[in-house]
Amino acid sequence: MVGGVLVLAAALACGKFGPGDLSRTIAIEVTAPDSLEEYDTITPHARLLDGRGDPVAATIAWSLPDSADTVALTLIDATTGRIAVNHTGLTGRLLARSGGFVGNPVSIRTLAAADTLFATSLSTVDTVALPADSVSDSLTVEVADTIESASGGDSLTVALAGRPVVYSITEPVSPGSITLVANDSTHSPVTTDTVTTGASGIAFVKVRLLGPPVPDSVVVQAIARRAGGDTVPGSPVIFVVRFRP
Repeated sequence: MVGGVLVLAAALACGKFGPGDLSRTIAIEVTAPDSLEEYDTITPHARLLDGRGDPVAATIAWSLPDSADTVALTLIDATTGRIAVNHTGLTGRLLARSGGFVGNPVSIRTLAAADTLFATSLSTVDTVALPADSVSDSLTVEVADTIESASGGDSLTVALAGRPVVYSITEPVSPGSITLVANDSTHSPVTTDTVTTGASGIAFVKVRLLGPPVPDSVVVQAIARRAGGDTVPGSPVIFVVRFRP
């Protein structure tokens, strides 16, 4: 999952409760991720709250409000709210209710599952010539979904946009004179950076030498994770940048 949603829906006081009665139930709080990948399931959370913000014992019922939501999502359990992807590339809404309290629908994007991370270049080793240059070539990876052919033909690789890739310098352990850069104007020391894939499923960083001492080489790893936290196969991709006079 890429993020989360918390929705707080309030209800009007019923007749016997005065406006200053903090023990009355006033709201239903719903918490759920904002995206779900195929093959994964998620279980949202909802609770009723009183005027003090404390939880109130209650039974929560879950539903998909209309037919468009059922196209995107499958409600596995109406008691727990556990859902799965029915169709990718859509947005479905999940609704929680308890008695007279109805939460605002939570929108959840359905995503294709990333199942491969790979370097786009045949070589993952780059040599930087000093003093002519101080920045490496792009260390580029692609995040994709591989779709097997039903007829036994070649698989189709579909690039996935908007997926986070974490780049980290693993060697040297204390790279004070080295930084990762996602644009040519950056000169601040950065040893770990998260880059989101573009429309073509591509993410990249470069390695910049800020000054002496000059290491013989720098090792950078790239790791992609799925929305549920699992590591995308192919991770880590290892790059080596060498500095030569």
